[in-house]
Amino acid sequence: MNIAIVGPGAIGILFTTMLSKAGQNVCLLDHDKQRVDFISKNGITVDSKDKTYNYQVKITDKAGDLQDIDLFIICVKSYDTKDAAMSIKPVLKDSSLVLTLQNGLGNIEIISEILGQERVIGGVTNQGANVISHGKIRHAGFGDTVIGKTDSKIPAYLRDIREVFNKAGIPTRISKDIRALIWSKLIINVGINALTAITHLKNGQLLEYEGTRNILCQAVSEAMKIVKRKRIKLIYDDAIEKTEAVCEATAQNISSMLQDVLKKRKTEIDYINGAIVKQGQSLGIHTPVNSILMDLVKSIEASYNKTVCDKEG
Repeated sequence: MNIAIVGPGAIGILFTTMLSKAGQNVCLLDHDKQRVDFISKNGITVDSKDKTYNYQVKITDKAGDLQDIDLFIICVKSYDTKDAAMSIKPVLKDSSLVLTLQNGLGNIEIISEILGQERVIGGVTNQGANVISHGKIRHAGFGDTVIGKTDSKIPAYLRDIREVFNKAGIPTRISKDIRALIWSKLIINVGINALTAITHLKNGQLLEYEGTRNILCQAVSEAMKIVKRKRIKLIYDDAIEKTEAVCEATAQNISSMLQDVLKKRKTEIDYINGAIVKQGQSLGIHTPVNSILMDLVKSIEASYNKTVCDKEG
């Protein structure tokens, strides 16, 4: 299978490496020419459990270099989804498929509008990875990947992708209700990501303090009001209990949003807590805690280059 992975983040790099090692023809698309040159020369380094390995991969900064691609995997931040979809549109063939493995809400809709709903596949991955530096990641957690169509159909190509991923050591299954999976992951991110970005706490530390634990519960509870109104069936029964369990299971993790804040990068707040606020507004459901979390993270972003306080005296 000819595969192009769009986005050089931790998950994009991880999937590029694992699929390439399994013998698939994979190319990584990265808009940053300097990073492309670095990875072309030095390859990708993956720290995984007790071992580190280096692997040479194909990489380009020009979408036009991607020819005869069977599967595009979108791994960019949600705010770059539109640009990513537009960049690959000219090189799609009639049978090309597009899989999104992104955080947040709305990516399937954006990609479908630009590239056509018939070719778009939704996905959620529980593989965990962190970027250490250019071309170097830490494979921090192992979990399953779930893919599916929003119309609940299971065409043969989903089984083909599942087989390719499984052979590459990426445990994958197919779901008839991929929206439920996306919402299930979103609710957990709503409780964890913004809070860690604001407090600079690791996931597990959110449960150590009464204040952060209370806010986590309130943010998730607000999101659940929307889930119930929209009649979405989540993959777990108790959203707060599940979010707290994820905090415990990933206690030492630095969330992706906190990583962005520490590196003074734009976050995906609009597509996580911001998505809950937007959905609440459309449904007439008040979401004050999520609104405050969104505003605080946006304020942090806006103040990256500001002096916190003067140094007089």
